[in-house]
Amino acid sequence: MARLQAAVRGIRVLLVLIGIVVLIGGYAWFDQSRMSREQAAARECLAVAPAAAAALFSYDYRTFDASVANGRSFATGAFETEYAQTTAALKGTAVKEQAVVTAQASVAGLVSHVGSQVEVLLYVNQYRRNVNISGERVDQNRVVLTMTKVDGQWKVTSAAAI
Repeated sequence: MARLQAAVRGIRVLLVLIGIVVLIGGYAWFDQSRMSREQAAARECLAVAPAAAAALFSYDYRTFDASVANGRSFATGAFETEYAQTTAALKGTAVKEQAVVTAQASVAGLVSHVGSQVEVLLYVNQYRRNVNISGERVDQNRVVLTMTKVDGQWKVTSAAAI
């Protein structure tokens, strides 16, 4: 009888140890999977963000509506509405001054990835020409784009100059 009780106790200890190993292994697998998804999201955003910045911060008075439509294709939610309002207010001035603004992102870096949102810091140069300046003026900007995946594509939900 003592042997049977010792065997049962040994089996219970073995089952507890197996359970602990399975839990630790499951957590490690889950954590690795989460980290892989976060790294993939960061890579995708870093690839999309420069094009988004170029589209959002560029316009040409001759094709203003097409420039804005291109920018809106990278925006979503409240930011898309804000972008539409801002560009609508800008259109008259852009046409009057014959403004052409070409934005280029020279460097992009990951700021954070929390949940489904990724923040990307971009160094954006805006090359400006209009009737009020001779030649071309370059404005160097630093912008943080907050991006969220919508229908399989990363879209800008916020832009903040720093």
